[in-house]
Amino acid sequence: MLQRLDFMQLAPKLLVDLGAGTGYCARHLEARYKKAAVLLVDLAPGMLVEARRHRRWRSRQRYACADAVSLPVAEASCDLIISSLTFQWCEDLVAVLKECRRALKPGGLLLFSTLGPDTLKELRSAFASIDSAPHVNRFVDMHIVGDALIQAGFSSPVLEREDLTVTYPDVLTLMRDLQGIGARNSDRARPRHLAGRETLKNLAHAYERFRVGAALPATYELVFGHGWVAPQARPQDGTSVFPISRLTRRS
Repeated sequence: MLQRLDFMQLAPKLLVDLGAGTGYCARHLEARYKKAAVLLVDLAPGMLVEARRHRRWRSRQRYACADAVSLPVAEASCDLIISSLTFQWCEDLVAVLKECRRALKPGGLLLFSTLGPDTLKELRSAFASIDSAPHVNRFVDMHIVGDALIQAGFSSPVLEREDLTVTYPDVLTLMRDLQGIGARNSDRARPRHLAGRETLKNLAHAYERFRVGAALPATYELVFGHGWVAPQARPQDGTSVFPISRLTRRS
């Protein structure tokens, strides 16, 4: 995702890393944009503590524990908002995108990655052979994300996808990895109890049909997107304003 900034003409004064986690993206952004103030926003205080621990001497980073639908910045104050694998955990994507739109200046950029519906399809299929409960999150399709960007008032949205396959020796290692990265099942109909020994045994057996050699695959559908705020947009309602000199009559 950071490589996509190579093609963007930006000289931000204030940028926001939304869902900053341990600050990996923020550190790269600070190195790239040496004059910019970098605000790290995350809902988990522990993540921000870890990010602060890795900050460089004389860093321009600032930290805010806040929700994505209520950013602690003024209207039209940010030049760039970047968000890596955060939007898939947000219940109301349109509300989050509208808040990003509110915070960005005219000409500002939102750049993000999220997860698509094929993510963990092997694990979902294995669970489905055991019972009908939604054990694995269902992520929205790329086209729905694009529609949400337009609804939120962004112009020229661009989205693309690619699959990443991670391999594991067994299902338990996969489950521990998901727990370690903070992945959670947000489905309201999800089971409210931990999986028992028998369930895990059945899951391991069901997942075996996906084995390739010594490895079990886990697919992640990565969706990358960006959208701009029109250079002459009004922050209040997203409409664009043009001088009358730009209006020409058709011949």
